[in-house]
Amino acid sequence: MSQTPLSSTPILRTVLVWSGSVTAGLLVIGAVIGFLVAGADGLWSAVAGVLIAAVFLGITAASILIANRWFGDALYVPIFFGIVLGGWILKFVVFLIALFVLRDQPWIVGPVFFLALVVSVLASLVIDVVVLLRMRMPHVSDVELPTDPDAGDRTDDRGAGQ
Repeated sequence: MSQTPLSSTPILRTVLVWSGSVTAGLLVIGAVIGFLVAGADGLWSAVAGVLIAAVFLGITAASILIANRWFGDALYVPIFFGIVLGGWILKFVVFLIALFVLRDQPWIVGPVFFLALVVSVLASLVIDVVVLLRMRMPHVSDVELPTDPDAGDRTDDRGAGQ
């Protein structure tokens, strides 16, 4: 495993930190609005919508961060795609479980749940855009340049015998 972090690692960490902060704010705001609109059932519907969105959106960034730990390994590419694909499969399984568990719950207020879910997803997209626009990442990243400018793939006789 590589000790040097990839250039995407700080970006993904920042996205996860900002997403956690915004999710906490959305939980409070959604709970208050849900309670004012539909009572206790609206409160729990909003909380469920925000939490489901946070879990689904966090799995992707977390799986890429975990997969990046193998950067530099000969099997990095298959490991990376295996972990990311595993994250997608995990999201699909969690989605099915959430669907079957929540579909007939008497405390789910459909419009409140839906709006909380949509607002959370939109907030996550805004966070992704803002973080990517503000982070400085070189156009060519994760490349090691030779330390000796005279070393490398030289085809002429310069430097030979010095």
